[in-house]
Amino acid sequence: MREANDTHSLGVGYLLWIFGFLGAHRFYFGKPVSGTIYFFTLGLLFVGWIVDLVLMPRLEATAERRYQGGEKSYTVAWVFLVFLGLLGFHRFYQGKIATGLLYLCTLGLFGIGIIYDFWTLNEQISARNRELSVRG
Repeated sequence: MREANDTHSLGVGYLLWIFGFLGAHRFYFGKPVSGTIYFFTLGLLFVGWIVDLVLMPRLEATAERRYQGGEKSYTVAWVFLVFLGLLGFHRFYQGKIATGLLYLCTLGLFGIGIIYDFWTLNEQISARNRELSVRG
C-alpha cells in the first residue's frame, strides 16, 4: 500500500518535462488547463517550458496535497493512459471493466474519451483510492 501523501513522482515529472512543451508534465501533475495551453502554444513558445524546470518541485508538492494516495498508482495509470489509452488499459487498471471494454472496442470512444481522461485521470484515481481506503 502506498503512503497517503505519495501520489506523484518528481522523477516522472522531470521525464515528462522533456515533452513538457506539449503539456505532458502539467497533465500528470493535475494542471489540465495549463497542459492544454502548453499543448497548443508549444509550452508558451518554450518559455513556460523552461520556467517549469525550476517550478517542478512546486507542481509535485501541489499534486501531493491535492490528490488521495492509496492502492492505485497515479504513475501506472498515466503510463497506461499515454501508451495504451486507446485500448482502455488505464480504465481496466482502475477496475472500470465496462468502460475499459468500451474503450477497447471503440479506440477510446474514438479518441474523445482519451481527451476527457487526460483532463480527469488524477481525479479518477483519487476517487478510486478514497473508495478503496473506505472498504479496507
